[in-house]
Amino acid sequence: MRADLHTHSRFSDGTQSPTELVAEAVDVGLDVFALTDHDTTIGWDEAVTAAQDRGIGLLRGMEVSCRWEGISVHILCYLHDPAGAEITAAIDQARSDRIVRSKIMVDRLSQDFAITWEEVEELAGADATIGRPHVADALVRAGIVRDRSEAFGRLLTGSGPYYVALPVISPVEAIRMIHDAGGAAVFAHPLASARGRVVPDAGLRTIIDAGLDGLEIDHRDNPPEGRARLRVLAAEYGLIVTGSSDYHGTGKPNLLGENTTARDQVEALVERTTGTEPIRFP
Repeated sequence: MRADLHTHSRFSDGTQSPTELVAEAVDVGLDVFALTDHDTTIGWDEAVTAAQDRGIGLLRGMEVSCRWEGISVHILCYLHDPAGAEITAAIDQARSDRIVRSKIMVDRLSQDFAITWEEVEELAGADATIGRPHVADALVRAGIVRDRSEAFGRLLTGSGPYYVALPVISPVEAIRMIHDAGGAAVFAHPLASARGRVVPDAGLRTIIDAGLDGLEIDHRDNPPEGRARLRVLAAEYGLIVTGSSDYHGTGKPNLLGENTTARDQVEALVERTTGTEPIRFP
């Protein structure tokens, strides 16, 4: 079984609709994939319909934005029930905060570059969780940078003058909320040092002790030595090990299915959930 448990649609910072994402997942030979848009489940219904039509397994998920002692952390949430859940209220607040934050960043950038908030909204599209990638797209369209990577490296970096921090929950809070909603929680790309500071070992162990279900180890942004360290931790604590592409369509160079999760680990992940059933799980 080939399972890619970390992908994004246009409803966060991917470039494809859930239907288009499903079609590509089928084309590259995946048996199962997870839709894990940032702080939103709005693409779930479309993904379910497309997955049922194409006969591919689907885990409904979400990537929850968190912060640990000033360090950005992403927790992947799988198969939770969003109806009336505390995690739903938290991510709704995060979506509102992202809009405020993005507007401030665009206002700062517009003092030096010819971009507007209206352009960012147009590029994001209806119902999308607007964030820095959409601001990057506006910079690309204006000819200021070549692509999203250059935008993040030059202008949208956390150490730059245009950056605004996003107020978010801690991963410990997120794990509790995810479990309360019947979901499973996996730490996304925990040692992706190229993205910025990573949680040190002591903090990582604290997050694990909070009830973390798994670690996303096979991810292009985890360096080889980091993956080895994470496997030791996973074995020590009995954590699920996942591998994923973190696919964003044309928004990033990541290829759908470039890393995958073993069948037994997918099964273990599903067994830990009580919120939402997977679609056509083989």
